[in-house]
Amino acid sequence: MGNTADSAPEADRVIARLRNDILDGVREPGSRLVERDLAEELGTSRVPVRDALKALAAEGLVTLRPRTWAVVREFTAGDESDFGEVREAFEALAFRLAAQRRTDEGLALLRGDVDAELAAAQVGDGVLARRAAADFHERIIELSGNSVLIEIGQLTGSRMRWFMSQHDDLIAMARQHEGLWEAIAQQDLALLELRVAEHLRSSVEHLRAHAAAERVDPDA
Repeated sequence: MGNTADSAPEADRVIARLRNDILDGVREPGSRLVERDLAEELGTSRVPVRDALKALAAEGLVTLRPRTWAVVREFTAGDESDFGEVREAFEALAFRLAAQRRTDEGLALLRGDVDAELAAAQVGDGVLARRAAADFHERIIELSGNSVLIEIGQLTGSRMRWFMSQHDDLIAMARQHEGLWEAIAQQDLALLELRVAEHLRSSVEHLRAHAAAERVDPDA
């Protein structure tokens, strides 16, 4: 029992490391994740690695295989479509509630996410720009003040970050987030609804273009 408790913080470290590696593209879809190899690479035992792989499987980022290994999940067009349908429903509501319930403090935090994304995009730092973009969306759900939406956001957060990691036009994505922030700041719900719809449509188009490019040139 003591060993299990002791391994929890170490498992958290391994989860964070592997999650970032997957979302940042260091570990590509289909890559094997073998307990023994990961334990050696990360300087830990196999127990926290095993716990980490189970947690990442629950987040939808890896697929467990028999015995002691897993693979980084390869999202299909069907996965993207299914997530897009769910995202369209809960994000439209989250943005509207965030605008209606906005506070000066919440606006400032959200603006900080936008500024971080813009700064990273302008210097071509894809990792930081995409992380900030995901932070922006998570902040919207937080600012909605709706406990059920927040719970859904926690369940789908890693998948949202993965889909954000597929965007290539960093500046365009950052500018769209800036436009959304402006509509929220003005509490212009009609404008916000239009910009949310355009943002979601643009996101779907980017995902399709990215997937098509990878099919044409897997090494690109």
